[in-house]
Amino acid sequence: MKILITGGAGFIGSYLCEAYIERGEEVYAVDDLSTGDLSNISHLAHHPRFHFVKDTILNRETMLELVGICDIVVHLAAAVGVKLIIDEPLKSIHTNIAGTETVLELANKFRKMILLASSSEVYGSNSRVPLAESDMRIYGPTQVLRWSYAATKAMDEFLALAYFRTKRLPVIITRFFNTVGPRQTGRYGMVVPRFIAQALKNEPITVFGDGTQTRTFTYVEDVVRGIVKLIDAPGAVGEIFNIGGETEISINDLAKRIISITGSRSQIRHIPYSDAYQEGFEDMERRVPDITKIKSLINYRNTHSLDDILIKATNYERNGAV
Repeated sequence: MKILITGGAGFIGSYLCEAYIERGEEVYAVDDLSTGDLSNISHLAHHPRFHFVKDTILNRETMLELVGICDIVVHLAAAVGVKLIIDEPLKSIHTNIAGTETVLELANKFRKMILLASSSEVYGSNSRVPLAESDMRIYGPTQVLRWSYAATKAMDEFLALAYFRTKRLPVIITRFFNTVGPRQTGRYGMVVPRFIAQALKNEPITVFGDGTQTRTFTYVEDVVRGIVKLIDAPGAVGEIFNIGGETEISINDLAKRIISITGSRSQIRHIPYSDAYQEGFEDMERRVPDITKIKSLINYRNTHSLDDILIKATNYERNGAV
């Protein structure tokens, strides 16, 4: 079987490439390297069943060829990270909407199954715990750029479901909640690698806001196993699934945990959102997924504790290897 992975040189994409190669499949990865990195897939470069194409998903001719020759499309490519969305809003919106539209159109043209990677951001500022796939979305004003990402991912979902309902295109949608692990970069605002890098340098750990906001964190290999099993499950087609962790922790406590694990002398420094991002920036108080649905269908489970994840990510940051 031939698998096309958009964003294949990215953090999650590179692990998914590995998983399918290990399973004996032929993998085609496309990435423009705007946020992905060749170092993530360098160990696969000479594998006979791995093929990398450096290009944007907005290039219809490239995507026409790749979708045409593959059996399944996993669409991970997107503008990611709050910082990137705020710094480059026009490019981010265009990539997330026009890119997904191209991929879905071509998947429909060739009648290929597609898994669309969405985000917990679609829930907006809904602080219900836990968040189920059918829960309401609550967004702030359009002047606050961070909501543009949530809106584009929601539009991607609407578009995918429209193809499923009107064209019967086999579509699966996954909403990721704070996926972390080795290879993740802090360049685009990802909190765990950013905190670890600061801790290892004994620099102040910069917590945005008051740090009482809470999140859950999921190990990247668990997420990848979930993706693969959903694609194999006929009952997943036409459905949306949360994929996330089950242990809620405040950002203040996360910073303290990382200081302890790294043996750092760092102190925690709180920075107002207006200084970190923009005036009027809004964040979610809590973001905890209800993963009952994915557990019921594919017996999904999280295999790593938060400490396990942080230790692996710290070792990678120190040594460049898991």
